[in-house]
Amino acid sequence: MSGRIPQHFIDDLIARADIVEVLGRRIQLKKAGREFKAVCPFHDEKTPSFTVSPAKGFYHCFGCGAHGTALGFLMDYDHMSFVDAVESLAGMIGIEVPHEEGQRPAQRFDELFELTQKVERHFQHELRDNDKAVAYLKQRGIDGATAQRFGIGYAAAGWSRVLDKFGTSAEMIERLLAVGLIIRKDNGKHYDRFRDRIMFPIRDSRGRCIGFGGRVLGNDEPKYLNSPETVLFHKGRELYGLYEARQALRHIDRLVVVEGYMDVVGLARNGIDFAVATLGTATTNDHLQRLFRLTDYVIFCFDGDRAGRDAAWRALQNTLPLIEEGRQVRFVFLPDKQDPDSFVRENGTAAFEQALQEGVALSDYLVRELSSGVDLASVDGRARLAELARPLLRLVPAGVYRELLLQTLAESVGLSAFKLEALLTAGSEGKDNKMRGKAARHTHRATRMTGVGKPSVLRRAITLLLHYPQAAQDLDVEKLADLQRPGAGLLRDLIENVQAEPGITTAGILERWRHHADGQHLSKLATIEVPFDEEFDAAAELAECLQQLARVAARERIDFLIGKERLDNLSVDEKAELRALGNNPVKPHIAMD
Repeated sequence: MSGRIPQHFIDDLIARADIVEVLGRRIQLKKAGREFKAVCPFHDEKTPSFTVSPAKGFYHCFGCGAHGTALGFLMDYDHMSFVDAVESLAGMIGIEVPHEEGQRPAQRFDELFELTQKVERHFQHELRDNDKAVAYLKQRGIDGATAQRFGIGYAAAGWSRVLDKFGTSAEMIERLLAVGLIIRKDNGKHYDRFRDRIMFPIRDSRGRCIGFGGRVLGNDEPKYLNSPETVLFHKGRELYGLYEARQALRHIDRLVVVEGYMDVVGLARNGIDFAVATLGTATTNDHLQRLFRLTDYVIFCFDGDRAGRDAAWRALQNTLPLIEEGRQVRFVFLPDKQDPDSFVRENGTAAFEQALQEGVALSDYLVRELSSGVDLASVDGRARLAELARPLLRLVPAGVYRELLLQTLAESVGLSAFKLEALLTAGSEGKDNKMRGKAARHTHRATRMTGVGKPSVLRRAITLLLHYPQAAQDLDVEKLADLQRPGAGLLRDLIENVQAEPGITTAGILERWRHHADGQHLSKLATIEVPFDEEFDAAAELAECLQQLARVAARERIDFLIGKERLDNLSVDEKAELRALGNNPVKPHIAMD
């Protein structure tokens, strides 16, 4: 039978399957407490290191790292495809596998991708028939070959061009809503989201259109309009132009991050094929993870105005947790009132390449910005520099890069690197004493879970959620909105998934993340021993974790705003925000790593 297998059925199938029965038919299991052990079927060993947890519904080998659910085991052990494994597991339980014929079409990703592809071609056809839109692109230096490479099109003026062409039934209207191409009014009527705009299709890693960005031809607002968050499109994860860069380059030596669609297209028109753009949002941890998976050399190129400098500083903060030896990050600031597109058109490719070469290294940019607002000739000024650097240095992982960054800062302060680190550490420990005393009970519980003396709050929260998914039902995920630490995005996604699927199990979560970059990490956390008694309140523990993370986010935001205030760079809104935060006492910084 054709059609996509519903996700809710897969979740329910994994929850109902007896993993011990499934695996026990194929390998010899021996009971060991609440779990079962076996000699691993995936590598040679004499002492059993393969553990099966019936309560959690997954297996893990501590020898070779193999892990998964009953579904994953069938795929790996019996060499089945995903669909065959689902059919086989359903057959063992005695249930029929449904397919989404006639079910809610918004969940049928294949049909949604087909729809976005058709709309993309429609916009391209509309571009060819509109002289004004073609003239605009030519005036911006975009030729036909570049427009075709990026799939650029045009959404004609009018309130229902897309709706009239593609919304031919109630089912098709639901699909248009699901991908954000139309908007539903309060009276139940609909209208097109994009009107009289140059259209840029946003593509995933496989080249499929997942959303659009539209640029006005005139002076209407907003100048740029993106697709909303949908089941296909998550702006905090996607990078415009990344697919095209991977198609153009056999090996990616570097990637330059710019701010707009036209910047990416304009640079490509001039031979710069390694540019990508964030989609109307600050550079996120997910963006950076994707960039660093492809290259160790990332360049941020921003406009020379105030907004560009603010964007650069946010990018620096979000990059610090991921910086390590071997990775190179630079910042390029173009002249005021110029963006990458206008700069390369006016000055040429060679000049832009030269600007990239002369970019400021991350460490130099950090020190330069912190030093600009203090008097390094005075003891007070150097002390202030060290204090401003404290929250930023906390973000940098231990290693060679952190040592070199400390050395650079120490030279500016006039101390040895060893002395500076001792002062920073001493100050941090002094501030943390009260929190450590008050959190002793939670730290003791976390020690039981992680086996370490100074646990990560983020890791503790993720571990608890994996073992007790139902404990996350009443959590306020918005508390994590401003937290940029590595793992914060994963925790947010996990909470949202669990709240959307209240009955999901540990195995169900692991199955959903099996092909995700964090899947291996989640599997390891799921093997950690956690409290297993009636007195343990997992919901309260999780809520406390989120409260602590919210305090960390607020504390870091205060540090950031105070630093900007010292540099006289606060906007009116930021000053109001700082006053509001100052009126709400925030707990000191706590261990995150």
